[in-house]
Amino acid sequence: MKSFEDKTVVITGGANGVGRALGVVFAKEKANVVLVDIHQDNLDTTVAELGADNVVGMSADVTDPASMQALADRCFETYGNVHVLINNAGVGLGEASRPMWTLPARDWDWGLSVNTTGPVNGIRAFVPRMMESGEECVVVNTSSGNGGITSLPTTPIYAASKAAVTSLTEVLHYQLLKAESKVRAAVMFPGPNVVNTNILNSADSRPDKFTPEGDNKPRSYLSMTELSKNSGLGFALTEPAEVAEYTVEGIRDGLFWILPPEYGPQLDKLRARTDSICSRRTPGLP
Repeated sequence: MKSFEDKTVVITGGANGVGRALGVVFAKEKANVVLVDIHQDNLDTTVAELGADNVVGMSADVTDPASMQALADRCFETYGNVHVLINNAGVGLGEASRPMWTLPARDWDWGLSVNTTGPVNGIRAFVPRMMESGEECVVVNTSSGNGGITSLPTTPIYAASKAAVTSLTEVLHYQLLKAESKVRAAVMFPGPNVVNTNILNSADSRPDKFTPEGDNKPRSYLSMTELSKNSGLGFALTEPAEVAEYTVEGIRDGLFWILPPEYGPQLDKLRARTDSICSRRTPGLP
């Protein structure tokens, strides 16, 4: 897909962070941009800040299949087709350095419902009609180097959810190839460093149904720099705009694996993990 002009792009998690930055780039590319968030007021603020006639906000809950179906209905009725779907919504759990056997069931439910089932709900709601259009279309799922490539021992829920995103995107890719569809899939890894988003504020909008009884929604870290340092990833941060730029170029170039231009350390970890599997060697701490 070399040009995005007059194409329709739907981005979940679009009110902030990487989603918002993607909206900025696609708006400049003259696409019809639909930013999606669970809170309409956040969308209204973002859309007003962007100040572009080709950007709108539509609220939806990625954890709710009916909500995503309603979103898809509205998008197809408004624009005729959706050419790029970016399943980008994600949450942090405040789980850092807590043993996985101590984490409440509702923590697992929330993390997996947003980070993994969210993309599944997006695929179910949008892909059939994208396929029926007969046009070139792309589905991009946001994974993470943490879980999607190798897993940090400090974040079991997040890592597991993003490992699943990588796997389900690979399966989607194979199934679209088998169907000889013009829709293709891609998986995006933000980086190369921890991305400077507000994911640490996820607890502020955590629904009651996903909040353990008596939980005051604690945060493990107060800043992304602190998170990066304590995870052994260094002090450097990547800005969302950098991720948006290489993601749009990756879509334009037809890539399946959309990785940061400089991703050496993560790929070294992947090679070590693959070698451990192939040699049947028990891995040590990363």
